[in-house]
Amino acid sequence: MSISKAELIPADWQRWASTQPTIVKPLLGGLTNKSYLIRANNELLVLRKNSPISEALNLNRSAEAQALAHADQAGLCAPLVYYDPQQNYMVSRYLSDTTWSVNSDASLARLAQLLRRIHQLPSISTALNIDDKMTYYWQAIDTHLEFAKELQSLNAAIHAHIESAKALNKGYVLCHNDLLSSNLIAGADDRLYAIDWEYAAMCDPFYELAVIIEGNGLNSEQQQTLLTRYLAKSNTPPDWQRLHHWQIIYRYLCLLWYGVQYSTGAMSQSNMSGEMRKQILALKALIAKDN
Repeated sequence: MSISKAELIPADWQRWASTQPTIVKPLLGGLTNKSYLIRANNELLVLRKNSPISEALNLNRSAEAQALAHADQAGLCAPLVYYDPQQNYMVSRYLSDTTWSVNSDASLARLAQLLRRIHQLPSISTALNIDDKMTYYWQAIDTHLEFAKELQSLNAAIHAHIESAKALNKGYVLCHNDLLSSNLIAGADDRLYAIDWEYAAMCDPFYELAVIIEGNGLNSEQQQTLLTRYLAKSNTPPDWQRLHHWQIIYRYLCLLWYGVQYSTGAMSQSNMSGEMRKQILALKALIAKDN
């Protein structure tokens, strides 16, 4: 049964709006939540309705609220209007439909600058525990799926990379952990803003770099530029090794994430199983290069 536009507006809208909000249009791009451009208080706002499978995806909304409070104060996110205490939705000011893209060294420099500012934000109480996240994902995955055994066969190798990454870690900082292009908005003021902080946690900043590189498909030259701009120094072999471990770990987490989506019915593409097996084989080949 379809939901009317009026039904999409939260019943407690008067907590954050003085005029009845109306839906302008759905906003595309999010794989987890549903977002809508709305009009209220004579301005454009963004209403994000949180995913019904937030728990299965191990999303920590309390951590997001803490991180957003810091980012909002520092001007690094879309200005926050309201964060629902029941964690069903949030409202922010609308910035732009223009998302960040890798089209020049200048765009990578802007991203590196944003990254450094995020990593200087105050700490929050939640830290990224990769082992716990993997366990949580596996609890939601149907192990009878045809790709599940192949995915499980990677566990030992992934744990070895986790231990190696931990050994190279030089400290935790607050990270966004999902800086894909769809979560990076280019504002009218020519600044870059990060939205959707639901994976925010204290962690190794090189995990954040791995997410950006893998999630946005940066080539080797772009990786070099980003790393140099972010570190503000020449890259060393240990830097690349540290990044490599996190790239493999992130790829594996992505496979688990899609496994959860497939198992819960949130994604049901007919070719999902075949694509999963293809990505598993690609990850196996990458891991094999280390042996």
